[in-house]
Amino acid sequence: MALAHPPQDRAWRAFVRTVLLAMAGLSAAYLGLAVLVDPYDTGRSTLLSRGAVRPQGPRTASALRGRDPAYAGAVIGNSHIQLIEPASLTRLTGIPFVQLSVPATGPSEQFALLDWYLKHHARPEAIVLSSDAFWCSDDPSFPSEHGFPYWLVGEWPAYLKGLLRFTAAQETINRLGWLLNPRRKQAAADGWWDYESNYLSQGFGRDPAKKAALERSVGPEPEPHHGGPFPVGDRLRTELARVPAETAVVLVFPPVYARAEPPAGSPRAAAEAACRAEVRSALAVHPLSTVVEGRDRHPQAADPDLFFDQTHYRLPLARSLTDEIAVAIVRLRRRAAE
Repeated sequence: MALAHPPQDRAWRAFVRTVLLAMAGLSAAYLGLAVLVDPYDTGRSTLLSRGAVRPQGPRTASALRGRDPAYAGAVIGNSHIQLIEPASLTRLTGIPFVQLSVPATGPSEQFALLDWYLKHHARPEAIVLSSDAFWCSDDPSFPSEHGFPYWLVGEWPAYLKGLLRFTAAQETINRLGWLLNPRRKQAAADGWWDYESNYLSQGFGRDPAKKAALERSVGPEPEPHHGGPFPVGDRLRTELARVPAETAVVLVFPPVYARAEPPAGSPRAAAEAACRAEVRSALAVHPLSTVVEGRDRHPQAADPDLFFDQTHYRLPLARSLTDEIAVAIVRLRRRAAE
């Protein structure tokens, strides 16, 4: 005959069961609320969507900006292309552009944003991509030291799992407060962020140590894990296969300061040239594409007043680069119309 559990044992089991059920109930209730509120306005629930960007960093704001149907063109990259003003591209090309660049990202994060944008724009008119040193890793996973919310721009299972974190719960509350505020602040809808003032406040352009760093020459050897092979070529081919043939694709090799160019004939120069050649080869699979070359001794690259550091240029050079990008887009679209 089975022995009966002691009363205290049965009471403990009942208590644990009650606690677990309560936790499950609270988790389900929170998840339901979070899905309804959609804290980062991904569009999975539009009941509380107001079509405005709540002030936040570009890592999370890109979920709303990337799905906004108002923008038929997108700029995707990191801080090396972030000073390209979308309104200027719009004025020069007639295509409404959005900036989806996110600082400190590489190809993995950027292609995730491209996928998200294409998911919500079946036939975009133009896409601008930026290929910098982060694209030249020999690791096909393109690891990053900085976190990125892939779950925001992923499928439903990843999204639901992503909501089960403290930061998402905080943002759910923050968004409710923002929605209830009649004088709520809004961020730029097109993603434009002029970060010049941030750099200037840190002493760039004035601090002697930072000026000295700008003039430091790079060595002849490639950076670790940047000597090849370059798997970004295969990844880019895969991504471009999803881009409609009639979409103009401009790939930018952003300028670097002259001192950041490796010595001519060095292994590093050969590796960087080989990486760019692989990217060019991959880009060629798209019928309406071209490159805007900011490397290879760009004529403005020797002016220290145009750079904060060796890879971040200032607004005057950004405006010149914007003009080049716009000319390339107009030329591609004209070619397509012929």
